[in-house]
Amino acid sequence: MKITVIDECPKGLRHFDRHEEEDDLESKLTPRDVEDIVEIFKTPLTGSYNWDYTEADNRLKKLYALGKKLNWNATLDLDWSKDPYPLTEWASNPEFFAFNGFEPFEKLSEEEKIECSWHVLASGLSNIVHGEQGALLVASQLATCAPTYQAKLYAASQTFDEARHVEVYNKYLQERIGFNYPIMPGLKLLLDKVLTDPRWDLKFIGMQIIIEGLALAAFERQRVSVMDPLLKDIFYLVIRDEARHVTFGVNYLEEFVSTLSDEERKERIDFAYEACVIMRDRFGSTNVLKHYGWDVDEAMKISNNSEAAQLFNNLLFSKIMPNLKKIGLLDEEVSEKYEQMGILQFKDLEDASVTNWDEMAKPLEYEYKTA
Repeated sequence: MKITVIDECPKGLRHFDRHEEEDDLESKLTPRDVEDIVEIFKTPLTGSYNWDYTEADNRLKKLYALGKKLNWNATLDLDWSKDPYPLTEWASNPEFFAFNGFEPFEKLSEEEKIECSWHVLASGLSNIVHGEQGALLVASQLATCAPTYQAKLYAASQTFDEARHVEVYNKYLQERIGFNYPIMPGLKLLLDKVLTDPRWDLKFIGMQIIIEGLALAAFERQRVSVMDPLLKDIFYLVIRDEARHVTFGVNYLEEFVSTLSDEERKERIDFAYEACVIMRDRFGSTNVLKHYGWDVDEAMKISNNSEAAQLFNNLLFSKIMPNLKKIGLLDEEVSEKYEQMGILQFKDLEDASVTNWDEMAKPLEYEYKTA
């Protein structure tokens, strides 16, 4: 095994052989054939033991129990045996395609447009993989530095959830699409911000409220638009996990934030706002545009003004704003900033702590998996 340390994340596409059988591939590889490409980050993480072991909040205990009950296996609980969804068909519903109305895209043939749709999906799924790896790293940090017994247990269970999410999306990219894209700068900036902050509760805010809120919104939107039934099932399973993660964060942080001083609370308010600003300009499909050699600014202007983009932004912040209000991270000053962003209107929607336990505990259901 070779470990290559780099100063920044890689650029450009990485291709995989979709037709290589996994067992055949493993038999051909030796440790010298495997190269791990890593980027180092450093954080002054302070861990803590908990010697109390008190289960003080039945809501948190119940979420942990649900996580154990609804565990799923990325290789056994999804049907990978059926013929892959054809790459000659649209990857996502063409009515909601990001580049509709962009002249260079409109000049493409139908076949080329379909190919572009797979590049856009691969870009989105690639950044989901990168984001889930970041979530895996943060969750593992929380198991170390969260102060309470229940939080440590849940963070440990969430770490396994995030590992499974990395596995399943990466498996789909490698076996069904055949290539992936590098991480987008906005997402990398947000992950770096959360991973390198020494304060455990800011990690909770960044992870459980902001990053998981983003993921929940993105996955719900993607599940509706993607065409492959297998991918729809993947999104369904992951959404169930993410909903528990967000609910845990809201319930846990609501009580803790109320114990902070005004100065400490202000630091958390500013942190959450900065994270939301980063997300506003977060992803897009700029790496796809660069791949095609198209004008990024012109294409993103059209894309961001599209109905699909507006619906997604509404969905995204409709998940996050009520939760920020619930845990006490909206004051008058920052509310004016959110108003300027056009998202303050969502603060009075139902928050994630209003949990339908019957719905959350329902047995897993699939569209694609055979009995």
